Amino acid sequence: MLNNKSNQIMKVVIYVVCILLAILSIFPFWIMFMNATRSTTEIQQHAISFLPSGYLLNNLKILLGKSFNPAVGFTNSIIISVGATGLAVYFSTLTAYALVVYDWKLKKPFFSFIMAVMMIPAQVTMIGFYQMVYKIGMTNSLSMLILPSIAAPSMVFFMRQYMYPALSMEIIQSARIDGAGEFRIFNTIALPIMKPAIATQAIFTFVSSWNNLFTPLVLLTDQKKYTMPIMVSLLRGDIYKTEYGSVYLGLALTVLPLIVVYLILSKYIIAGVALGSVKG
Repeated sequence: MLNNKSNQIMKVVIYVVCILLAILSIFPFWIMFMNATRSTTEIQQHAISFLPSGYLLNNLKILLGKSFNPAVGFTNSIIISVGATGLAVYFSTLTAYALVVYDWKLKKPFFSFIMAVMMIPAQVTMIGFYQMVYKIGMTNSLSMLILPSIAAPSMVFFMRQYMYPALSMEIIQSARIDGAGEFRIFNTIALPIMKPAIATQAIFTFVSSWNNLFTPLVLLTDQKKYTMPIMVSLLRGDIYKTEYGSVYLGLALTVLPLIVVYLILSKYIIAGVALGSVKG
């Protein structure tokens, strides 16, 4: 009886802690969405409100009147984020596959080099990267925000660590005996096994690429190529008055795609965790 009561108490405590953590996680997003419906005066008087107001359409008019073009921003951000995520996930998994499946002389030095590159901040290489992009005349090209994603050292490390216990060499050998090519083995066997890891890294890569402000701000000068973070950062450039309601609305519009991507890919992460627990 005592054990049953203690177990029930522990369950209640766990549920309460989980509910509190969920509330703390949702709270900033809820305040942001509520402030998107409020006026600047209301936000300045009471920064926190749990109920919506009636200034959403007015904030939208102000937002669109500040040379804020959501269609252009969304299109550019989607192109960059989807392209960067696809390239990073595929080529990082392919590199990890080569590190796990094949045995070659420079395998360990190559992995050590990847680990060393992980320690270098991106800001350190930005000057050299900009000079290279400027010399080839591609400063206003979205492709220069997509193609560098092919080299993602941290993702290669994550994929390698996940692939070692998940990918069975017996399956690879059987596929080779059956006459399957290496790319076919990778695309039809390795990639499906890596779905949970791919979903996890796809979320992180999409979010970081979507929220990236520094690199696009350095490379892009054409307003038609601006991304959503650049457009939102320009909303506070008004010398006379900052319309906080429109700023919050711009932030809300920027966050919505990230929530959608997470909801789409989260099922693969949950499925991978469940599969791992069954194997264990």
